[in-house]
Amino acid sequence: MKFGIFYEHQIPRPWEEGDEHRLLKDALDQIELADQLGFDHVWEVEHHFLEEYSHSSAPEVFLAAASQRTTNIRLGHGIVLLPGAYNHTARVVERINTLDLLSDGRVDFGTGESSSRAELEGFGVDRASKRAQWLDHIEAASRMMVEEPFAGWDSEFLQMPTRNVVPKPYQKPHPPLWVACSQRETIHLAATKGVGALTFAFVEPDEARFWVDDYYSTIASDECVPAGFAVNANMASVLPLMCHEDEATAIDRGIDGVHFFGYSLGHYYVYGQHQPGVTDVWAEFEKNRSAYGFDRATAAQKNVELRAQLEGDEGVLSLRGAIGTPDQIRPLLRQYEEAGIDQVIFISQAGRNRHEDICESMELFAREVMPEFKERDPGLVAAKEKRLAPAVEAALARREGPRKADPDYLIAPAMLP
Repeated sequence: MKFGIFYEHQIPRPWEEGDEHRLLKDALDQIELADQLGFDHVWEVEHHFLEEYSHSSAPEVFLAAASQRTTNIRLGHGIVLLPGAYNHTARVVERINTLDLLSDGRVDFGTGESSSRAELEGFGVDRASKRAQWLDHIEAASRMMVEEPFAGWDSEFLQMPTRNVVPKPYQKPHPPLWVACSQRETIHLAATKGVGALTFAFVEPDEARFWVDDYYSTIASDECVPAGFAVNANMASVLPLMCHEDEATAIDRGIDGVHFFGYSLGHYYVYGQHQPGVTDVWAEFEKNRSAYGFDRATAAQKNVELRAQLEGDEGVLSLRGAIGTPDQIRPLLRQYEEAGIDQVIFISQAGRNRHEDICESMELFAREVMPEFKERDPGLVAAKEKRLAPAVEAALARREGPRKADPDYLIAPAMLP
């Protein structure tokens, strides 16, 4: 099993001059440290207008900066928004390919749609067609990466003539494809398209096992017709992380931050009403957290077996995850490994969690927890690849190959005034 770190770039109110500058610089320092410690991936979101929850609106810029401060860690877009009003597909491909070249082939290309009203309505994206747009654009994007020239596109959502989209990516045929998933149906869809599933939901190992089994059985079925020209059969799941030798310290350093992460997510996607530039999400969180499943006392129970969520006296669940000691975190991760999860992505930069505490947590985790999983990972990956090889070959055979452009197509010279 591999390990990643995940960034929304959270910054709760009240804001002071220089806060956003410090936030981004601290994140780059954390990623440089993660690279040195042996973490496998960093994942960066694309969100717009989601104050306090996510100030990561230009992930291609941030990951480019990270690429020049790191050597081995993979740079994951988790995710790029593909509906055309957010990003023209050709511009997405140009940016991904350029980053892949700058990073010597370390890019993972995650995509998605978003579902917040703040973003959809802010860019005029039609909610009813956003899934159809994603399906259309991921197919076009993969072709832009491999066809020389791209033979053009004429669909309801994208019209583009023959053009050679340059540069081409460092990785061949293209960087691994992923899609953001929060529900079982999207994980199933990911498998039908032969792309990795980024499960941005806090699931228990037993539930993860059910999702993993469906995902890999679908990869091995006739349902799988890849969206790209390679199959990326991987499933990742997120967990909060704050690791310390003293459980109470880990809780104090991490629980409020990750609870704000969950609450602010719900604020924009489920239950919140937001007045741009005015609403104080942190203040509302402090007042309402327990009512929405983020009760501190429940999550802060000590000497417990860690789960994604802990249960309180009245059966109410509260988010916890990998916030605890190395001896508590290790068996939790073994359960995800046994369930077949390929990568656990950790959320540490959340709420008001301190930069120094995040770094100390990563260092302790890398020293005390990571080694046994690193030791097992190559063997597990090799066995999985051997098991899936016939299914992957069959899936790629079902996928139409690169097209040839019209040999007579010419771009006429510009008309002079």
